[in-house]
Amino acid sequence: MRLLYIKYPKCQTLSGKLSWSHYSELLSVSDDLARSFYEKQCINENWSVRELKRQRETGLFERIALSKDKSGVLELAQKGQIIEDVLDIVKDPYVFEFLQMPEKLRYSEKELEKRLIDNLGRFLLELGKGFAYIANQYRITINNTHYHTDLVFYHRILKCFVLIDLKLGKVNHQDIGQMNLYLNYFKEEENAEDDNAPVGIVLGADKDEILVNYATGSISNKLFVSKYQLYIPDKKMLEDELRFLLEQEGEESP
Repeated sequence: MRLLYIKYPKCQTLSGKLSWSHYSELLSVSDDLARSFYEKQCINENWSVRELKRQRETGLFERIALSKDKSGVLELAQKGQIIEDVLDIVKDPYVFEFLQMPEKLRYSEKELEKRLIDNLGRFLLELGKGFAYIANQYRITINNTHYHTDLVFYHRILKCFVLIDLKLGKVNHQDIGQMNLYLNYFKEEENAEDDNAPVGIVLGADKDEILVNYATGSISNKLFVSKYQLYIPDKKMLEDELRFLLEQEGEESP
């Protein structure tokens, strides 16, 4: 109760949309920026206490914040994640610890895809707000040749298709070129008149930042390459990286 009084000295700041169990969990977050973010996300996305715990454990705040500048991090803490642009729905890395697959287990892309579909509810929570599942192994036919996109979603806020391809190892330039082909096809053949341009995400166990920069440099489509992890990331490392980013931003400010 003392901690509640310290962190929320005015009872008007407590949201009526959250339970005492939510606030008990939030009070265990020592960093004020992170606590504010998780509180706003609970309200924005109607998280259960269980989901709040999971997002904390996987370092959601740090994973999103590391892609922003200092002002972006502060806004994230004040408002939560407001989806206004394609960049707001892309994470790096994605965390699939809910699949309970040992890191050293040998598995195929089809096995990974099947497990994600079997855990679709949790997968959608990891993707974030606004995703609606359309299909897996979505067939694309060009000149009598069949291709298959691993996963297709529709984002109801951004009004666009989101295509996801899964890769077991490091993403290469052929993977990026293939996704660009899929995006061009969806733009011409699948988009409705009021749909926005489709988004492509190539998800791999690893990526080479330099190769990705060169491979996507002249592509006009909204194509992103992210990593996935089958285990909970090192939260302390993420927190240290974010602290370093904020300190650097502070030093560069006039």
